[in-house]
Amino acid sequence: MSSAPLPKWASKPCIMGIDEAGRGPVLGPMVYGCLYCTLSYQKTLATLNFADSKTLKEEKREELFENIKADDSIGWEVDVIDPRELSAKMLKRTKINLNEISHNSAIGLVKRVLDMGVLLTEVYVDTVGDAEKYRVKLSENFPGVKFVVAKKADSLYPVVSGASIVAKVTRDRALRNWVLDETAENMQRNFGSGYPGDPETKAWLDCHKHMVFGFPTIVRFSWGTCKPYFKDFVEVVWESDKMDEDCPNNGRSKHQQKLSDLGFTGYKRKSEDIESSGKGRCKFFQARKLQLVSKF
Repeated sequence: MSSAPLPKWASKPCIMGIDEAGRGPVLGPMVYGCLYCTLSYQKTLATLNFADSKTLKEEKREELFENIKADDSIGWEVDVIDPRELSAKMLKRTKINLNEISHNSAIGLVKRVLDMGVLLTEVYVDTVGDAEKYRVKLSENFPGVKFVVAKKADSLYPVVSGASIVAKVTRDRALRNWVLDETAENMQRNFGSGYPGDPETKAWLDCHKHMVFGFPTIVRFSWGTCKPYFKDFVEVVWESDKMDEDCPNNGRSKHQQKLSDLGFTGYKRKSEDIESSGKGRCKFFQARKLQLVSKF
């Protein structure tokens, strides 16, 4: 996210472009970026040699991003979506697919810029899914703004090309500087581009899979690229699932069990007393004679 104070020109009618980077990779974050400026700055914007970031070499993207940061007539923002968040949303019971995650990110950027006080009148977006449905969705959220949603918008509109560069450079830097949460001795950083077809990425995944814990948290578990590895993983059977199978009904569905059914009591007594006596504790702990230890 940029941290510069709101420029004076932001009170004039402005346009904004939105694009993403890292939608396809199995590793690292997905980044949505936006770039905005006044309507009157459009002609100048067209002379800054912006292009779809995928068509530019890394050195050129870095150079253009530094030019964007140094240009007082341009504003920009990013939304960095962690791989763990992507997987959690796509694997939860009520799944949120990648298109919806993308839409929400774009909507969040528009809201953020408007809340900053920028007078947005036109927003150009690279489409995700059906272009017209996406446009209607954006327009319903922001009735006072004109939206143009188009395929290859990053090649058609310089303001979107600029947003593409912001998003791509931000993702590249995030991946390059990524601090791995895991501390195993054999952890390596030679994971390539992160795209499923990259041989270096495939080799990294194969080398860093764990039979119990799966993959490091930089990996998007929900991606189809990971599924072939799952067959080699240890099957985990959760006790709560087994309890659901043993007692499927009891007048309620398994998602409607009361805590008391699982051995929990209310808060009438101090939790320390309950733990020390062993009464009213979860059956899991009772069966294993596990006690609460407060001092080591």
